Amino acid sequence: MHMTPERDIEPGDGELLPASVQRGNIWRLALAQALAGANSVVVYATGAVIGEQLAPSPVLATLPISVFVVGMAACILPAGAIAQRRGRRTAFLAGTLAGVLTGLLAAAAVVVGSFWLFCVATFLGGAYAAVVLSFRFAAADGVVPARRARALSLVMAGGVAAGVVGPQLVTWTMPLWPAVPFAPTFIAQAAVAALSALVLLGVQLPIPAATQHGTRPGRPLAQIVRQPRFVAAVLTGAVSYLLMNFIMTAAPLAMHMQGHAQAASNTALQWHVIAMYAPSFFTGHLIARFGAQRMASMGLALIALAAMVGLRGVDVAHYDAALVLLGLGWNFGFLGASAMVLECHTPAEKTRVQSLNDFIVFGLMAIGSFASGGLLAGYGWQAVLWVSFAPLLVAGAALVALGRRKTRLPIDRGVMPS
Repeated sequence: MHMTPERDIEPGDGELLPASVQRGNIWRLALAQALAGANSVVVYATGAVIGEQLAPSPVLATLPISVFVVGMAACILPAGAIAQRRGRRTAFLAGTLAGVLTGLLAAAAVVVGSFWLFCVATFLGGAYAAVVLSFRFAAADGVVPARRARALSLVMAGGVAAGVVGPQLVTWTMPLWPAVPFAPTFIAQAAVAALSALVLLGVQLPIPAATQHGTRPGRPLAQIVRQPRFVAAVLTGAVSYLLMNFIMTAAPLAMHMQGHAQAASNTALQWHVIAMYAPSFFTGHLIARFGAQRMASMGLALIALAAMVGLRGVDVAHYDAALVLLGLGWNFGFLGASAMVLECHTPAEKTRVQSLNDFIVFGLMAIGSFASGGLLAGYGWQAVLWVSFAPLLVAGAALVALGRRKTRLPIDRGVMPS
């Protein structure tokens, strides 16, 4: 297959790409997802521990992870604007540059013992993660509507490798420089981000709709966000990601406070990330069979079960089981919500709507991330778990209300129903 990495290809957003191009895009985006996932896993595995060592106050121990989430929220709309004007691939490469800087600055921060430089590094890591979020939507570009959920889930399946690579990257590199154990980890993370950029060079996507002559600009965002399906999708996606981050942020530090070894924490996080992404191999089929809304509801139920298991005890097995259930719940909840978003916009509206969805999701997630560290420091691990049930009730109520409306908003070739 001949690739043309110099520019995006010509078909408009509402047209289908050749099957060979679709397959090539999906596999490249899945591989890039796997490589980029190491960025997030390394930050989550080490951020709170490094924060506890460098922070001026124990209350700030999880601040680097919260700053990571803020970086995601702050950079989603700028990344979407770049994609709208210059094409998705340009946004992808800008994101991988931020990923390289993340590793280099974080390594420098732990060497010199600078907490605030480490926070700058994790902010850039969030910027990289914000761009990676759009991989799942990019996989659906130029794909027939009936196969979009499967394309989306196959790209997310690339995160399975991240679940293995990320924690093992920490474990393998820590002994390389015993005096500053995490510095080699972040240097390796920078190298992985650079490799991801090379993979993304081969992606071919439709040119941005905004650059096509005569393309309708689409409906005002105010009209789009009033759709009940969009409201339910955003709430479900936000709660799924918020609680995944809320609990996962606290878990490694909670295990450290309980006296569990760093290796046990790394392993728990590894299984958690695998559980987040492994179901993606079949989540698309389940969405096609049972519907995005039902899968999103199942995700919320699994997250609730994760919190219940965590409340049962503080042994390593309890953390492992809770984090695995949390990962499964995130997969069904977030992918179900993402598939619902695909049903709420036309091709001309997609970049704005998808970016707005992710901005809302990660803006709310940032609030939860900041709250997690304070709750853990002030009230303990069980308080973190009990608080999780409140947002679950809100998202669950939104899905129930949507179900009672008995409405569906399919999109076919970019034509919205009246």
